[in-house]
Amino acid sequence: MPRDLTRFNRACLLSLILAGLVLVAPALRAEAVDELLQSLQGIERLQGEFRQRQYALDGTVTAESEGRFRLLRPGYFAWEITSPDSQLIIANPRYLWHHDRDLETVTRRPVTGSEAMTPLQVLGGDGEALRRDYAVSRDGEGRFVLRPHNPNAGFLQLTLGLEGAVINGMEVLDNLNQQVVIEFSALDATTSLAPLDFDFSPPPDADLLYHDE
Repeated sequence: MPRDLTRFNRACLLSLILAGLVLVAPALRAEAVDELLQSLQGIERLQGEFRQRQYALDGTVTAESEGRFRLLRPGYFAWEITSPDSQLIIANPRYLWHHDRDLETVTRRPVTGSEAMTPLQVLGGDGEALRRDYAVSRDGEGRFVLRPHNPNAGFLQLTLGLEGAVINGMEVLDNLNQQVVIEFSALDATTSLAPLDFDFSPPPDADLLYHDE
Protein backbone atom coordinates (compact mmCIF):
# COMPACT_ATOMS: atom_id res chain seq x y z
CA MET A 1 0.00 0.00 0.00
CA PRO A 2 1.46 3.45 -0.90
CA ARG A 3 2.80 5.35 2.11
CA ASP A 4 0.58 8.39 1.51
CA LEU A 5 -2.55 6.21 1.37
CA THR A 6 -1.49 4.35 4.51
CA ARG A 7 -0.99 7.64 6.32
CA PHE A 8 -4.39 8.87 5.10
CA ASN A 9 -6.08 5.72 6.41
CA ARG A 10 -4.29 6.07 9.73
CA ALA A 11 -5.33 9.71 10.04
CA CYS A 12 -8.93 8.71 9.41
CA LEU A 13 -8.55 6.03 12.05
CA LEU A 14 -7.20 8.60 14.52
CA SER A 15 -10.13 10.92 13.93
CA LEU A 16 -12.48 8.04 14.69
CA ILE A 17 -10.48 7.13 17.90
CA LEU A 18 -10.15 10.72 19.11
CA ALA A 19 -12.68 12.89 17.53
CA GLY A 20 -15.91 10.35 19.58
CA LEU A 21 -27.11 0.45 19.76
CA VAL A 22 -29.94 -1.32 19.13
CA LEU A 23 -32.04 0.79 21.48
CA VAL A 24 -32.89 -1.00 24.69
CA ALA A 25 -35.71 -0.29 27.10
CA PRO A 26 -35.11 2.81 29.26
CA ALA A 27 -34.80 0.80 32.47
CA LEU A 28 -32.09 -1.42 30.98
CA ARG A 29 -30.26 1.53 29.50
CA ALA A 30 -30.24 3.40 32.82
CA GLU A 31 -28.91 0.32 34.61
CA ALA A 32 -26.07 -0.14 32.13
CA VAL A 33 -25.16 3.55 32.26
CA ASP A 34 -25.11 3.47 36.05
CA GLU A 35 -22.87 0.39 36.05
CA LEU A 36 -20.51 2.02 33.53
CA LEU A 37 -20.27 5.25 35.51
CA GLN A 38 -19.66 3.32 38.72
CA SER A 39 -16.76 1.47 37.07
CA LEU A 40 -15.33 4.68 35.64
CA GLN A 41 -15.39 6.39 39.03
CA GLY A 42 -12.33 4.36 39.98
CA ILE A 43 -10.30 5.87 37.15
CA GLU A 44 -8.85 9.23 38.20
CA ARG A 45 -5.61 9.04 36.25
CA LEU A 46 -4.21 6.38 33.99
CA GLN A 47 -1.32 5.88 31.62
CA GLY A 48 0.14 2.99 29.71
CA GLU A 49 0.79 1.53 26.29
CA PHE A 50 -1.54 0.53 23.48
CA ARG A 51 -1.56 -1.55 20.34
CA GLN A 52 -4.16 -0.77 17.72
CA ARG A 53 -5.34 -2.77 14.69
CA GLN A 54 -7.87 -1.89 12.01
CA TYR A 55 -9.73 -4.73 10.28
CA ALA A 56 -11.50 -4.71 6.92
CA LEU A 57 -14.86 -6.39 6.40
CA ASP A 58 -13.15 -9.63 5.39
CA GLY A 59 -11.15 -9.71 8.63
CA THR A 60 -7.79 -8.71 7.17
CA VAL A 61 -5.64 -6.20 9.05
CA THR A 62 -5.42 -2.94 7.09
CA ALA A 63 -3.50 -0.79 9.58
CA GLU A 64 -1.51 -1.25 12.78
CA SER A 65 0.03 1.18 15.23
CA GLU A 66 1.33 1.28 18.76
CA GLY A 67 2.30 3.87 21.31
CA ARG A 68 1.39 5.22 24.73
CA PHE A 69 -1.41 7.20 26.32
CA ARG A 70 -2.20 9.32 29.37
CA LEU A 71 -5.57 10.18 30.91
CA LEU A 72 -6.46 12.58 33.72
CA ARG A 73 -10.05 13.15 34.77
CA PRO A 74 -11.76 15.34 33.94
CA GLY A 75 -10.92 16.49 30.46
CA TYR A 76 -7.26 15.67 29.81
CA PHE A 77 -5.81 12.95 27.60
CA ALA A 78 -2.86 12.27 25.29
CA TRP A 79 -2.63 9.59 22.61
CA GLU A 80 0.86 9.24 21.13
CA ILE A 81 1.65 6.94 18.20
CA THR A 82 5.30 5.91 18.15
CA SER A 83 5.15 3.28 15.37
CA PRO A 84 4.93 3.05 12.39
CA ASP A 85 5.07 6.86 12.34
CA SER A 86 5.07 9.63 14.96
CA GLN A 87 1.86 11.44 15.87
CA LEU A 88 0.46 13.04 19.00
CA ILE A 89 -3.16 13.80 19.89
CA ILE A 90 -3.51 15.76 23.09
CA ALA A 91 -6.54 17.39 24.69
CA ASN A 92 -7.35 19.69 27.56
CA PRO A 93 -10.79 21.07 28.46
CA ARG A 94 -10.38 23.77 25.79
CA TYR A 95 -8.60 22.33 22.73
CA LEU A 96 -7.90 19.09 20.89
CA TRP A 97 -4.49 19.13 19.20
CA HIS A 98 -3.15 16.77 16.52
CA HIS A 99 0.57 16.97 15.81
CA ASP A 100 1.87 14.90 12.88
CA ARG A 101 5.59 15.03 13.52
CA ASP A 102 6.54 13.42 10.20
CA LEU A 103 4.47 15.85 8.12
CA GLU A 104 5.28 18.75 10.49
CA THR A 105 1.62 19.79 10.75
CA VAL A 106 -0.46 20.83 13.77
CA THR A 107 -4.27 20.89 13.79
CA ARG A 108 -6.32 22.46 16.58
CA ARG A 109 -10.04 22.06 17.21
CA PRO A 110 -12.18 23.35 20.09
CA VAL A 111 -13.47 20.74 22.51
CA THR A 112 -16.63 22.70 23.30
CA GLY A 113 -19.38 22.07 20.77
CA SER A 114 -18.02 18.77 19.51
CA GLU A 115 -20.75 16.42 18.38
CA ALA A 116 -19.72 13.46 20.50
CA MET A 117 -17.12 12.32 22.98
CA THR A 118 -14.06 10.47 21.80
CA PRO A 119 -13.46 7.02 23.30
CA LEU A 120 -10.90 8.41 25.74
CA GLN A 121 -13.35 11.09 26.82
CA VAL A 122 -15.80 8.28 27.57
CA LEU A 123 -13.20 6.92 29.98
CA GLY A 124 -13.27 10.33 31.63
CA GLY A 125 -16.71 9.45 32.91
CA ASP A 126 -18.84 12.42 31.84
CA GLY A 127 -22.10 11.07 33.21
CA GLU A 128 -24.35 13.76 31.76
CA ALA A 129 -22.98 13.30 28.24
CA LEU A 130 -23.14 9.52 28.47
CA ARG A 131 -26.80 9.57 29.45
CA ARG A 132 -27.68 12.18 26.84
CA ASP A 133 -25.66 11.06 23.81
CA TYR A 134 -25.41 7.26 24.03
CA ALA A 135 -27.51 4.16 24.38
CA VAL A 136 -25.58 1.83 26.67
CA SER A 137 -25.99 -1.92 27.09
CA ARG A 138 -23.96 -5.01 28.02
CA ASP A 139 -22.96 -7.71 25.56
CA GLY A 140 -22.71 -11.45 26.14
CA GLU A 141 -19.19 -11.07 27.51
CA GLY A 142 -20.25 -8.44 30.03
CA ARG A 143 -18.59 -5.59 28.14
CA PHE A 144 -20.21 -2.17 27.87
CA VAL A 145 -21.54 -1.32 24.41
CA LEU A 146 -22.16 2.34 23.54
CA ARG A 147 -23.96 3.46 20.41
CA PRO A 148 -24.26 7.20 19.75
CA HIS A 149 -27.65 8.71 19.04
CA ASN A 150 -26.04 11.25 16.70
CA PRO A 151 -25.51 9.74 13.21
CA ASN A 152 -22.60 12.15 12.70
CA ALA A 153 -20.67 10.93 15.72
CA GLY A 154 -17.97 9.38 13.52
CA PHE A 155 -18.45 5.79 14.66
CA LEU A 156 -21.29 3.31 15.03
CA GLN A 157 -20.35 1.50 18.19
CA LEU A 158 -17.83 1.56 21.02
CA THR A 159 -17.25 -1.59 23.10
CA LEU A 160 -15.37 -1.18 26.36
CA GLY A 161 -14.05 -4.01 28.51
CA LEU A 162 -13.73 -3.16 32.21
CA GLU A 163 -13.08 -5.22 35.32
CA GLY A 164 -13.67 -2.77 38.12
CA ALA A 165 -11.42 0.16 37.21
CA VAL A 166 -9.12 -1.97 35.04
CA ILE A 167 -9.43 -1.52 31.28
CA ASN A 168 -9.18 -4.77 29.33
CA GLY A 169 -9.61 -3.34 25.86
CA MET A 170 -11.61 -1.20 23.51
CA GLU A 171 -13.22 -1.84 20.12
CA VAL A 172 -14.61 0.77 17.73
CA LEU A 173 -16.89 0.03 14.79
CA ASP A 174 -16.60 2.84 12.25
CA ASN A 175 -19.18 4.11 9.77
CA LEU A 176 -17.84 1.74 7.09
CA ASN A 177 -18.34 -1.26 9.40
CA GLN A 178 -14.60 -1.63 9.83
CA GLN A 179 -13.42 -2.65 13.26
CA VAL A 180 -10.65 -1.05 15.29
CA VAL A 181 -9.34 -3.16 18.18
CA ILE A 182 -7.22 -1.52 20.89
CA GLU A 183 -5.27 -3.53 23.45
CA PHE A 184 -3.83 -1.85 26.55
CA SER A 185 -0.77 -2.91 28.52
CA ALA A 186 1.64 -1.66 31.21
CA LEU A 187 -1.23 0.22 32.85
CA ASP A 188 -0.27 2.61 35.65
CA ALA A 189 -3.00 4.22 37.77
CA THR A 190 -0.76 5.40 40.64
CA THR A 191 1.86 7.72 39.12
CA SER A 192 0.69 11.30 39.55
CA LEU A 193 -0.43 13.38 36.57
CA ALA A 194 -1.24 17.09 36.48
CA PRO A 195 -2.87 19.40 33.91
CA LEU A 196 0.57 20.79 33.08
CA ASP A 197 1.50 17.34 31.77
CA PHE A 198 -1.00 17.95 28.94
CA ASP A 199 0.22 21.38 27.86
CA PHE A 200 1.10 21.65 24.19
CA SER A 201 2.86 24.34 22.16
CA PRO A 202 3.23 23.91 18.38
CA PRO A 203 6.80 23.67 17.12
CA PRO A 204 7.88 26.90 15.41
CA ASP A 205 8.45 25.20 12.04
CA ALA A 206 5.08 23.36 11.92
CA ASP A 207 2.26 24.23 9.50
CA LEU A 208 -0.76 25.29 11.59
CA LEU A 209 -4.44 24.70 10.91
CA TYR A 210 -6.82 26.13 13.50
CA HIS A 211 -10.46 25.13 12.94
CA ASP A 212 -11.79 27.52 15.59
CA GLU A 213 -10.64 30.68 13.80
